[in-house]
Amino acid sequence: MDLTAAFDVLQRTADAAPEHVSEARRRRDLFNAAFSREDDVVEVVASGSLARSTQRDPINDVDVVIVFEAEPHPESGQAGQSAADALDHLRERVRTLLGNSEGTYAQEVRLARPRNHSVKCWLDDPEQDGAFTVDVMPALRQADGTLLVPEKANERWIHTDPERLIREVRARQQDFPQFRPLVRTLKYWNDCNGKAMKSLTVEILALNHLTAEGTRPRALQLFFQAAVNAVMRPIEDPAGLCGEIQPDLDRAAARELLDEAAGWAWKAVAAQDAGETDRAACLWREAFGNEFPEPPGGCHNDEDDDGGGTFNIGTGAAAGAGIVGIDRPRPVTDTPQG
Repeated sequence: MDLTAAFDVLQRTADAAPEHVSEARRRRDLFNAAFSREDDVVEVVASGSLARSTQRDPINDVDVVIVFEAEPHPESGQAGQSAADALDHLRERVRTLLGNSEGTYAQEVRLARPRNHSVKCWLDDPEQDGAFTVDVMPALRQADGTLLVPEKANERWIHTDPERLIREVRARQQDFPQFRPLVRTLKYWNDCNGKAMKSLTVEILALNHLTAEGTRPRALQLFFQAAVNAVMRPIEDPAGLCGEIQPDLDRAAARELLDEAAGWAWKAVAAQDAGETDRAACLWREAFGNEFPEPPGGCHNDEDDDGGGTFNIGTGAAAGAGIVGIDRPRPVTDTPQG
């Protein structure tokens, strides 16, 4: 079986449909076009997975940062009520510019509600399952290039740097042209396994452990091998500003899933190296599910191919991915990382 073609099929399943990506960008760019015309807006920054090209279907939400000038908003950035006030102010500006009955630029936002860091804007019926939203976050640009954003729950403003993650993903893509597609493939794998990890958690794990190692199968195998132990350590914001991405992550459950996938991947790569491409396809099918193509002769149960059941941490595929000392991060309640 042609494993390159099989992985191409899996990739098409993992990727968002081009028309969905185009529509998501169109809706996101409405906010850019509308707010860029405003006198007190310095810039509009696209953030989130769509800006990094690591998005998965369905695309239900996108992220935008509105960077305001500080002088017209002297209370912004101060502890206390100003965090909630900034979100309320932004909600009114969204309604004025883009409200579905009174918007002066376009009439597409049906409902806008302030959250902790951003204003969630519904462009579909809010009662509809999977309704499309744009999360719009007000911010002040700081001298060091970071952003100061409101945190309503704690009546304060915090530093964040979503653009750093965008730059790091772009750099990895330049070094390894399969990086973004494989991140989407790994998010698909996570979705198929009960979404034990947040999408952003998977992406940061990939940023740290998905390396350019020859073929896609080899790169995935080495990722799962490294991630088995890496998931037991804090997975933090690359900018070092927002702490741990998913403080409530069930590490044991995530490790079990990664362990099983590492077992299938290790056996699949070994089978491919031995020229047993049909068997390798069946083993990858165990890791990624029925969307991975089956060889012409089909797959059968093999007592020797039981995935994680015969896979020993430290002696099998994950050997060498040793656990290092753990530094405990400061506790966080919420992180505006998109």
